[in-house]
Amino acid sequence: MTTVAAKTPGWLDWYRGPSAPAFRLPPGTVDTHCHVFGPQAEFPFAPERKYTPCDGGKEDLFALRDHLGVSRNVIVQATCHGADNRAMTDAVRAAGGRARGIATVRPDVAEAELLALDAAGVRGVRFNFVRRLVDTSPKDDLRAIARRIAPLGWHVVLYFESADLPELEGFFGSLPVPLVVDHMGRPDVTQPVDGPGFSRFLRFTDTNDVHVKVSCPERLSVGGPAALNGERHAYTDVVPFARRVVEEFPDRVLWGTDWPHPNLTDHMPDDGLLVDHLPLIAATDDLRHRLLVANPMRLYWPGEPF
Repeated sequence: MTTVAAKTPGWLDWYRGPSAPAFRLPPGTVDTHCHVFGPQAEFPFAPERKYTPCDGGKEDLFALRDHLGVSRNVIVQATCHGADNRAMTDAVRAAGGRARGIATVRPDVAEAELLALDAAGVRGVRFNFVRRLVDTSPKDDLRAIARRIAPLGWHVVLYFESADLPELEGFFGSLPVPLVVDHMGRPDVTQPVDGPGFSRFLRFTDTNDVHVKVSCPERLSVGGPAALNGERHAYTDVVPFARRVVEEFPDRVLWGTDWPHPNLTDHMPDDGLLVDHLPLIAATDDLRHRLLVANPMRLYWPGEPF
């Protein structure tokens, strides 16, 4: 019998009453960044985890998908599950072809396990460099993993803080696989969009085989979810950064909800409002179609019509 651990003190549960978005997502929209948490009784969390979340299983994720008008999901392995990918792959299989997965693996992962993950719908692995979430990110081990997954045609998803890019970009550029960066590399939105920090990130994106997720304004914003002039325009301090990436790299941008929003401490976002953020960062129908449909379909469902 699995012992169910109590949630981390102060944990914010995901919002169970998201609003209906005013913006209608284009048919075929892909949420390229979401997670599943357990349920813990069925899929226990890793002993080495840094946090214990609430449950957020596949049925909850699929209900949100349908509520928002999303067509497909890319389910990213949550750090609370460590390298036990069973909850993620269970959700991907249950989606009936409408989901792909991003795994966490160790350098000594068996070839048979990699092939099983590939058959289940996994298309990449995540490397986490955020120190509050992982103890270490040994580069030699990560480089070995990248070499192991390259023959499968997978990519590496990178999660890091903007301040750490100068130390990490040489390593990132040496990896023998395509790269996907979470949340625009977590820029400091109190700094100018054309300042040295974000300009460095844009140069890194320009000179490497990189897709960028213009996701998680709720994590990056200082101003928070307050509406603008009474309208559903939240997280406006993040808009110049996301819009810059969308306009400079229209064929290499992706979007995701980050549901069920792990490790937030000040507020839990309304996922309907996150959808309504999209017209602010992608100003035309063409840019929105690339961001939400064309780019993720080419990356995760290559060869399928969209």
